[in-house]
Amino acid sequence: MIITQTPFRMSFFGGGTDFSGFFNEHGGAVLSTTFDKYAYVTVRHLPPFFEYKTHITYSKEEKVNQISDIQHPAIRNAMEWLDMHKIRMTYEADLPARSGLGTSSSFAVGMLNAFYALKGKYADKRKLADDAIYLERELCKEAGGIQDQIAASFGGFNRIDFSQDGYVVKPVIISPERKKLLNDHLMLFFTGFSRFSSDIQKGTEKSMKDKTKELLEMYHLVDDAEKILTDKNVSLDEFGKLLDYTWKLKRGISSGISTGSIDEQYDKAIKAGALGGKLLGAGGGGFLLFYVPFEKQEAVKNALKDQMYVPFKFENDGTKVIYYGPEEYEN
Repeated sequence: MIITQTPFRMSFFGGGTDFSGFFNEHGGAVLSTTFDKYAYVTVRHLPPFFEYKTHITYSKEEKVNQISDIQHPAIRNAMEWLDMHKIRMTYEADLPARSGLGTSSSFAVGMLNAFYALKGKYADKRKLADDAIYLERELCKEAGGIQDQIAASFGGFNRIDFSQDGYVVKPVIISPERKKLLNDHLMLFFTGFSRFSSDIQKGTEKSMKDKTKELLEMYHLVDDAEKILTDKNVSLDEFGKLLDYTWKLKRGISSGISTGSIDEQYDKAIKAGALGGKLLGAGGGGFLLFYVPFEKQEAVKNALKDQMYVPFKFENDGTKVIYYGPEEYEN
């Protein structure tokens, strides 16, 4: 039996520049972190006592004899690609799917990590990220960028640069004290809405062709945000104000990114004292993140009392096997 633990991510700056259609021509970068909410994938070989050959449990339950009969596209494609047979797999998570935290990519990375481990093969973080990108973007034909798979695999607080030549993951050089201070200023709220990221991404990808100027500005904001974090003489409040600026930029790229209800919640938090924030992920719903001075945090909680507040801490490990019990088994 194998159990993997893979973190979810929050992206602060540069979202949209991780689409190949943009970064192949202009380059791109994102500033993001993973945090202590996780996707868990358990995989073992299915004992040969059942009428079915594969048993999968996620938000649904599937018992099938042919891999081609599996409804979940990522599971079906991954099993066909890696030649997985006769398995029992369970997926569970700390936070809901379709909520803007890269949950589908965290699942993909964790599943691939578990599959390789079950085969007795080691896959490093770059291979897991690359394979998850291939699985979601090529085999499953899902629209979107490539930052989520990389963040989930590598973990930590990073700047990820994209180009025609691939990507480079660079840890942000920030003292533990300043990093904790940033963490303590951030507040996460669940809006209560969820949507399929790929559906939003399709609209965003189409509109991006007309929004090169805005995306180039979002790209350059990654530099500005990194300078704020790494210069101890600059107040972290500037990071919060920059979040507000990039959120307004992002809203201008596609009409599907925000809704009237989300805008209303955002405005309430700003009026209560948040310096800035953004909707995480592709848009249309999910989690709102705010940068809030300590003395205003209770007021922001009260202003968003109808939304669920989710405390969190940054994490640094990325995907990992947390239980490894090899089996003697013949397919």
